Amino acid sequence: MAAADDTVISAPSPPLGLYIHVPWCVRKCPYCDFNSHAFSGELPEQAYLDAMLEDLQHDLGFVRGRPIETVFIGGGTPSLMSPDFYRALFLKLREQLTFSPDAEITLEANPGTVEQNRFQGFRDAGINRLSIGIQSFQPEHLKKLGRIHDDNEAHRAIEAALNAGFSNFNLDLMHGLPGQTPEQALADLDAAIAWQPPHLSWYQLTLEPNTEFYSRPPALPEDDDLWAIWQAGRERLMDAGFQDYEVSAWAQPGMASRHNLNYWTFGDYLAIGAGAHGKVSLADGDLRRYWKTRQPDAYLARIGSRTAGTQSVDREERPLEFMMNALRLQQGVEESLFPARTGLPLTVIAAILADLRARELLERDRLQATALGRQYLNSVLEQFLS
Repeated sequence: MAAADDTVISAPSPPLGLYIHVPWCVRKCPYCDFNSHAFSGELPEQAYLDAMLEDLQHDLGFVRGRPIETVFIGGGTPSLMSPDFYRALFLKLREQLTFSPDAEITLEANPGTVEQNRFQGFRDAGINRLSIGIQSFQPEHLKKLGRIHDDNEAHRAIEAALNAGFSNFNLDLMHGLPGQTPEQALADLDAAIAWQPPHLSWYQLTLEPNTEFYSRPPALPEDDDLWAIWQAGRERLMDAGFQDYEVSAWAQPGMASRHNLNYWTFGDYLAIGAGAHGKVSLADGDLRRYWKTRQPDAYLARIGSRTAGTQSVDREERPLEFMMNALRLQQGVEESLFPARTGLPLTVIAAILADLRARELLERDRLQATALGRQYLNSVLEQFLS
């Protein structure tokens, strides 16, 4: 348990990102617990653009003179929206916000919803990074996952992204799929690595509440098979030059997702769009999480701010919140980041750190889990419960 301390640390404001949520998709996948809604017909692009820009006006006070360092457009399926939508969006955003000259701007794209001309249009709109939702290259597993694309479309989407000039891109890949053998999981990984992506998100399928898979669980691989997949896959990725900088994220040197790193280092991020979540540091030292109206129709119908709720991160909760993020990173963070991002002196967790280090669960000079600590990460984090 963290010690009580009323000291407030004055530090520069954290870096600022922007999360944009596009809630519509062609079909809801059975494993998906995100705020996504199946939609057919013509998307209400102009109405949604107007709603998000009006919503942003009420969040501008959180900016505090900072430039936008990263943008992530998630969903849903953001690549369903036209390049003209994103041209108009970023034109208006740049009238209200200052963007760093090297801002990382990522769009999630699903095979089956894009072609080369569309990718070129996204790039012309100012998007400079793609996250392509492959999930698998095998038709039988794509069908079980409810994906709308096949293996050929998966390969064509990557080729189209490269042809459009996207040198910075991520491939989203899952393992531990229903009926999947270790050999099939590793074949997927090999197919992804063959494209030489700068970044790979490689993660195990989990059954999340409020999903079709949770209500009717499919038969998933046994634990021994999952362990074999992870061990062999890790070796393949490392041999290909990837570094596992975060729990399920692998990148070539220097190509880690800057937007994700801002999350894990307890940075700030604005949020616009139906169901988007944000986190901001206020001038009075308060840390606030907030979220937007979830249902797309309700988001479109509201006038003014679409903020549906806010919650302050109390001083007692900040050590756990900070460490839950920082310890996801393989290299952890410098100790000095704790007071800079939480407003609390390091002394509030000094006794916990000393105990964890004595048990060889944390490294000596950083807020970083040891190899042993990563095996028992949940137990490590429990020590920071207020």
